[in-house]
Amino acid sequence: MTTPPEHNLMAITLRLIRPQDIEYFSKWWRDPDLIKVTSGDTTELSDAQISEYFGHIIKPHEALHYMVDLNNKTIGHISLQKREGPWWETQIVLGDKASRGKGYGVQAIHQLLDKAMVQGIDHIYLEVRPENTRAIKTYQKVGFSQVGGVIETGNKLQPQLIRMELLQNT
Repeated sequence: MTTPPEHNLMAITLRLIRPQDIEYFSKWWRDPDLIKVTSGDTTELSDAQISEYFGHIIKPHEALHYMVDLNNKTIGHISLQKREGPWWETQIVLGDKASRGKGYGVQAIHQLLDKAMVQGIDHIYLEVRPENTRAIKTYQKVGFSQVGGVIETGNKLQPQLIRMELLQNT
């Protein structure tokens, strides 16, 4: 993808997550527009629940969690989490509304995939709501392809999902 000229000077970087990043999650996990395209659970989270969920993210385990920074301003979060067999699941959230739709997600995913390749991670997938067309287009731009049809989950908050996979070095 060619980045529009006005964005060439915008430097997306991934940095390891830090304890003080809880402030971003506290805001993003309470954003109804963001929740609508992610978990779908509009139940208001307490500060204690956010601390508990964030504590799990920041704890060392089989996952890679990075904050997405744009010229030193934090705009999102991206992760890779170990799943069954050789598979790792990725997720990205651009919590900063002004940063959406500008190609920053594509840049962040490319950087994450580079980090994954260095670590020998080559089976990556994601799940996305079928109505989240902006995200689907982003994933397609970096090489993810839909596998199979729409998955009926039986979950009233996320009734349908699409699985997209990226196979590297296979």
